[in-house]
Amino acid sequence: MNIAVLLKQVPDTTAKINVSNGKVDENSVSKWSMSPYDEYALESGLQMKEATGGVLIAIACGPERNKKMLTDAAAVGADTLIHISVDGILDSIQVQNFLAAVIKNNEVDVVLCGKQAADTNAGSTGPGVAEILDAACVTMVSEVSFIENKFISVRPSISGTEKVSTNGLSVFTFDKGVSELRRPNVRGIMMAKKKVIETIKPENLGLEGSDSERVLLKAQNSPPEKEPGQIFEGVGEIPTIISKLRNEANVI
Repeated sequence: MNIAVLLKQVPDTTAKINVSNGKVDENSVSKWSMSPYDEYALESGLQMKEATGGVLIAIACGPERNKKMLTDAAAVGADTLIHISVDGILDSIQVQNFLAAVIKNNEVDVVLCGKQAADTNAGSTGPGVAEILDAACVTMVSEVSFIENKFISVRPSISGTEKVSTNGLSVFTFDKGVSELRRPNVRGIMMAKKKVIETIKPENLGLEGSDSERVLLKAQNSPPEKEPGQIFEGVGEIPTIISKLRNEANVI
């Protein structure tokens, strides 16, 4: 079984984001990390690999720095590392087409990814890739297993949780999973440093128009600063507080 895990590199949640000349200064980002929901997908992929004796393929699309994330994936057990080397801004459809083309070329049986990236929160990658591949898609899952030639996934429902069974090529997008991503051991880290990363350019995928710029970034801005809080003291301020809660905050 070939198990593909789609990974995206995002600024770490503790990193400070600076905007310079109307654009996010990526060089000022002190730390880049794997998107948190992708970590749950990767751990589930590792468990499925161990249960089925399969091959885990980690795929990332983006600039050169993504190779560090792929090496980290290898340190915990990823077998094949594929980097779709792209600089600049891509729209979601371009990314989905690139990923789907790589998945087809590697005869993948199941695709795992996070439900959304921590930077854009778009949540379109999994369903978009599934549409291109004509694959079943189950979103917001917490775990996936392969039993009797079927994929059994667990996700929330209005009544609690539900189990979904799919056959054939399936795409699963992960919410918070049941297991945190394992930590690499020393042997895994040393082996990962020797692991070869296959680099693919969009033009190598045979996609027409892959080099055209479909997205034009005009400007990026920091979110507006929050207004300072207000402090009221004494029972005499109760009518004022109630008025503000009712007329300004609209909470009562």
